[in-house]
Amino acid sequence: MANSAQARKRARQALKNRAHNASLRTAFRTAVKKVLKSVEAGDKAAAQATFQQSTKVMDRIADKGVFHKNKAARHKSRLSAKVKAMA
Repeated sequence: MANSAQARKRARQALKNRAHNASLRTAFRTAVKKVLKSVEAGDKAAAQATFQQSTKVMDRIADKGVFHKNKAARHKSRLSAKVKAMA
């Protein structure tokens, strides 16, 4: 248990930051799933539009340090390949 005022405050901040980061992680994963769902639907134009929106979300979350930038780049690369492979 936190014994000093500083430690108590840091514990409060950690809880708040953890909740905020959890929501950002969820948004990242949802963005990935949206692209995958649109690729499976088969509409290339919709998939490209969804991919562009999701790319912005992934970059913004990676810039905040919730996920490593390379992880975001890896996901974007794989999703881009799936969108380009659509007929």
